[in-house]
Amino acid sequence: MTDAIADPVRPIPSPGAGRVLSELERLALLADTTAQLISNNDVDEALHRVVALVLPRLADWAVIDLITDSDDVSRYLVVHADTEGLTVRPDLQGPMPPVSDASPMPLSRALRGVASNLAGPQTYEGEPDSGIAVEQRKLFQVTGIKTAVIAPIRGPWEVLGAITLGRSDDGVAFTTHDLALLEDIARRIGLALENARHYQRQRQVAETMQRYLLPQLPHLPGVGMTARYLSAPDASYVGGDWYDAFHLPGGDTALVIGDVVGHDLEAAAGMAQLRNMIRAFTWSQDRPTHGIVEHLNEAMMQITDVRMATVILARLAVDAAGAWQLRWSSAGHPPPLLVGRDGLTRYLTEANGLLLGMPSPRPRSEARVTLPAASTLVFYTDGLIESRRQPLDEGMENLRRHAASLAHRDLDSFADQLLHRARPHDNDDDVALLAIRLPDAGGGRAS
Repeated sequence: MTDAIADPVRPIPSPGAGRVLSELERLALLADTTAQLISNNDVDEALHRVVALVLPRLADWAVIDLITDSDDVSRYLVVHADTEGLTVRPDLQGPMPPVSDASPMPLSRALRGVASNLAGPQTYEGEPDSGIAVEQRKLFQVTGIKTAVIAPIRGPWEVLGAITLGRSDDGVAFTTHDLALLEDIARRIGLALENARHYQRQRQVAETMQRYLLPQLPHLPGVGMTARYLSAPDASYVGGDWYDAFHLPGGDTALVIGDVVGHDLEAAAGMAQLRNMIRAFTWSQDRPTHGIVEHLNEAMMQITDVRMATVILARLAVDAAGAWQLRWSSAGHPPPLLVGRDGLTRYLTEANGLLLGMPSPRPRSEARVTLPAASTLVFYTDGLIESRRQPLDEGMENLRRHAASLAHRDLDSFADQLLHRARPHDNDDDVALLAIRLPDAGGGRAS
């Protein structure tokens, strides 16, 4: 089984059977390799691009073996260059035996980070001393490689794998001069892999934190409530978006949506701090929402490392006449969207103050609205409306139109479709969304 891949860089003529590069060509190859690796955080794509640079300039075959976080070895990528172009060989890829601690064979030495080596079919003709030697002998037999060069891929602190280049023609064999070039390429691959793994670990930690902190929504008789969280598409981005909802001692329900400025683990940690602080303040202090927000702002600047954040704190309650009332205060956050059962919409733009982290020149305020029966209230973060290609007003209008068209849907379908339709395709931020649907005038349950 084979898979053809396209060369992602500008086509470069083969240097011929000898494959002897000038010093200028070697420097250009290293520069191109660096450019491909630093411009792409996707490990798979980056490695394919590097292989496309070295084949067929230096070899007919490229093999990349990687060591996983659990110290397993995987033959991650095998690519062949011929007159038809570059072809991935998945039949030669897959799990590998463990690294031998004592084997003097070239690949085992490279995977231990000991040294780079030249190799050929004769290298593996004797009795194999490890499972890796068996796999290497099979590789040379299947590919017809006559001469090879193998170098370790090192990160700053550990060996991450090895790269093998092989030639199956009868041209000039690899030399120690080629070893130096491959070591330079492998060193760049190692740094890129370590950066990608760092980003992936950071993302996993942040997503675990976010999953832990994003709450189970409270049960509120007659009221539908659902939430969504969508992480950023870029693995290097982790955000500080969150939603929250919880019952208060007096019978009201607190609703929160917030966003800590930044796209890193620090933003996610700041989100955890603010989420817990606003929960504690709102639970323990029977104050208007704007008083809680102001108190949060003062405390944030004194006892946290969060520089800036936006938040809406709201309280949902039923008045003596049975009507649903919403009180809220906003600190620089995009306004909630109220969607009527009939598709009429309006943004709740009142009570909007400066974002958290900045002293407010005027007192914060609280707004109040009576919510229509069977209406839907949508809280969201800016990842749902911001785009590099359009003004914010267009993003908000796009959200409003989609929400109006979905007003007849049940609440879960409403939230899923709104997230899918309204989020700009070029947005690289995470998104949090909290939607509440009120019961109809007869007191029935919300759908």
